[in-house]
Amino acid sequence: MSLFDTHRPLLDAALAALSDRGHWTPFPELPSPKVYGEHAQAEGQAQVEALLGQDFPLTQPGELGRIAPERSPWGVPLGTRYPECEPQALLTAAQAAEPAWQAIGPRGRVGVLLEALLRIHRQSHAFAHAVMLTTGQGPMMAFQAAGPHSQDRALEAVAVAWQAMSTVPEAARWHKPQGKNPPLVMEKRFEIVGRGVALVIGCATFPTWNTFPGLFAALATGNPVIVKPHPQAILPAALAVRVLREVLAEQGLPPEVVQLAATERPEFTQALATDAAVASIDFTGGRAFGQWLAANARQARLYAELSGVNTVILESTDAYRAMLDNLAFSLCLYSGQMCTTPQNLFVPVSGIATDEGHKRFAELGADLAAAVRKITQHPKVGPVVLGALCAEATLARLDQARAWAEEGRARLLLDTEPLPHPDFPQARTRTPLLLALEAPDETLLRQECFGPISFLVAVPDAEHAAALAERLIRSEGALTLAGYTTDPAFEERLVRLSLRARVALSLNLTHSVYVNQAAAFSDFHGSGGNPAANASYAGLAFVADRFVVVQRRWHVQPEMSATQPAAGA
Repeated sequence: MSLFDTHRPLLDAALAALSDRGHWTPFPELPSPKVYGEHAQAEGQAQVEALLGQDFPLTQPGELGRIAPERSPWGVPLGTRYPECEPQALLTAAQAAEPAWQAIGPRGRVGVLLEALLRIHRQSHAFAHAVMLTTGQGPMMAFQAAGPHSQDRALEAVAVAWQAMSTVPEAARWHKPQGKNPPLVMEKRFEIVGRGVALVIGCATFPTWNTFPGLFAALATGNPVIVKPHPQAILPAALAVRVLREVLAEQGLPPEVVQLAATERPEFTQALATDAAVASIDFTGGRAFGQWLAANARQARLYAELSGVNTVILESTDAYRAMLDNLAFSLCLYSGQMCTTPQNLFVPVSGIATDEGHKRFAELGADLAAAVRKITQHPKVGPVVLGALCAEATLARLDQARAWAEEGRARLLLDTEPLPHPDFPQARTRTPLLLALEAPDETLLRQECFGPISFLVAVPDAEHAAALAERLIRSEGALTLAGYTTDPAFEERLVRLSLRARVALSLNLTHSVYVNQAAAFSDFHGSGGNPAANASYAGLAFVADRFVVVQRRWHVQPEMSATQPAAGA
């Protein structure tokens, strides 16, 4: 039985989930020993720790030496050494591997990818530990984001790719009546062909969740892939590349269909991105390099998720405490280092109506600060929810934001401070910084302050808040918009805003769903319609343009068989 046939039930279930858009996952998100095995967590951690300070077992063409650039935000020594390869050698090997990957067709590719994905799933604890060590995510978040949730997104991309490819028949008999004359008859074949080498550039904070959609979409549609991870988070990408290469080799396919481009040299990344052989680029990261790619890698289709200013509009609520708790958790989760974390919270200067009476702007700010402190000061909750700061640059942003308060441009509602971690005394940690802007300062609101920094912004009224939010989102981009209101008319105003600004809208979240979160098979991550992202995980447009259809045709006499003439005949 082929791998495709073996895994067909999983593919069919994923396709059904895409049509239904309800909750579905084949990968349990709780790391229960009953699901993953009694010793799975210990074995996964041991697998990763055996790689620390060692050469990662990966042999690729053009190796120039080994590099070990990762520095754990937890203060844990890492030291895994990865091959740094000459860019042209990787590109040449990828092009040489492409015909074999093309030849097995959509069914063959999907089967291989589903087999690899299930093997990745069985190593979920190893991926979780690798992501935790390299990114600063807390253990539970790392398990979910690096394990089941990333795997969901990979499966979603494969399913959408199959959905797109399966609309193209392999063959057709074209029969055109000619009246009294014999009909015109042609035999046609249609072949799905990838566009060429795909470059997938990963980010430091979510090295699997943001990498897997592009990686699996590109592979499924027939493209060899070079994975260029962020220097801070190579290990999770290397683990995935290793699994894919193992499955490829077992199937008699060239492992160079998937390669790892570990490097700290910007010129190596630029050489890969601008080479004529690279037909598509997936990128998650800052706007500056995203814009550089758009300007310089013109030969490639760019699927980019960039910076943005996520917004919350508070007009009224009938669940004040639950609203505060939900917002506070959103601000604390992974210390605000998510591309969906709220940054600008707009509140009418006169305050909002609530189930606890009218809350003025200053009172709401104090209550929100208290809700954040309730999380950060809980000894068992705070360290787990906040995790560690992935990059030292985030500390500089916090210092800059605190300076705005010292300069009088903002008022300090909640100061940031280190949060001691019981297991990692050297961890780089900070609690959220919350600033109040009594008058909107658009120079502050327009810039993404990545990390645990947010603004409570006083505006004349709710309508002004909606207009300002729309203007900022349309110019600067956003992945999320949240609103709190008990007024049906204003709710409709928020809906119209989200449609015009082309941004996902969450309304009145007060339970255990947060604006930061996006569920595969149900939520579209990014709309592709504002400057924060030009594509959406994992919509049809994100996948279908990664392949072309090449046809061939020939005449067939009505009474003859449809045997294809030999090449050159």
